[in-house]
Amino acid sequence: MTSRRAKALLVDLVLVGISLADTLVHIDLGDEPALSISLVAACALLLRHRLPLTTFVLTLPTALISDAVIATTAALYSLASLSRNRFLLAGCALVFAAGDFLPWPWSNVKSVQFTRSDNLFHLSYTVATAAAPVFLGQLVQARRDLSLRLTEISEAREHERSLIAQSVLAKERAQLAREMHDVVSHQVSLIAVQAGALQVSSQDAEVREAAGTIRRLSVQTLDELRHMVNVLRASGSRPTELTPQPLLADLRGLVANSGIEAKLETDLLEDLPPTVQRAVYRTVQEALTNVRKHAPGATATIRIQKRGGSVHTVVTNTAPTRVALPLPSAHHGLVGLRQRAELLGGAVTSGPTADGGYELRLKLPADHQGVH
Repeated sequence: MTSRRAKALLVDLVLVGISLADTLVHIDLGDEPALSISLVAACALLLRHRLPLTTFVLTLPTALISDAVIATTAALYSLASLSRNRFLLAGCALVFAAGDFLPWPWSNVKSVQFTRSDNLFHLSYTVATAAAPVFLGQLVQARRDLSLRLTEISEAREHERSLIAQSVLAKERAQLAREMHDVVSHQVSLIAVQAGALQVSSQDAEVREAAGTIRRLSVQTLDELRHMVNVLRASGSRPTELTPQPLLADLRGLVANSGIEAKLETDLLEDLPPTVQRAVYRTVQEALTNVRKHAPGATATIRIQKRGGSVHTVVTNTAPTRVALPLPSAHHGLVGLRQRAELLGGAVTSGPTADGGYELRLKLPADHQGVH
């Protein structure tokens, strides 16, 4: 039983108790018929939420035969708070007022001679007694409706704000797509063209090899940029992955095209979950990028092993042989690797080595099945 139902039942029991007390005050215990009718009226209040009209009909006789009207008043209030039929409510109120005002033959109320002014006062009091629960019930119903309307308005405004936010985001993504297409893609295309020209015209073998690497990486970057531009322009459609997700089988191609002298030592454990394979690939990719940027002329070694229930990836590079050129960097690479590893239940550590090089270690559980 929920807290709301328990509270409603408690209120009903309190009303039944008050009605029984009203019965004891206004009905003689020796008058068994009147006492029985009043007991039925009091117990009928337990049905006021599910059968409000039936409850009112069951409580009405006690108002006709006695001054015990609390049960009838409560039943009329419940009917008014749940019904939207104004004619029904007016009719029930008139029946209640007539039953309380007119001197019925079966009533146990002692006959009293009233003057005209007394009759007017009694009629006014009776009408007010019948009208009060109707007005109060209608007021509660209006308050409940108003609360529902406010909730609907609040939800509608929240939905409107969400749509506005999505619209703004879509515009920003479209603008970003245009900037990437018009500026970044154009500049990378120029790099690829210039590298190709250098590769063809240079007589130095090392220069041609470096130019070829630059051209190949530029073309690959252009492909990825085009895909990201398409994703940004498709804002609002179904989710699209930024790039085809790499696996361990793609590592040899990554190392071969890295532009540095690197050695891969692994048995390519392709039975690992795709999420683990992607995490290992991205870690090696980031490590090789850092070697190329910060340790020019260094060589790298990549070792991938499965020990126990964990996959260990170690990327080590020697000390640089040339001075690194200042390149723009947001310093988000290692942070992103650590976050990815934590999501998969693993960890990333890194730091310099004794010979002036650098080492990055990744440890992941081999059986992780999540999608990241």
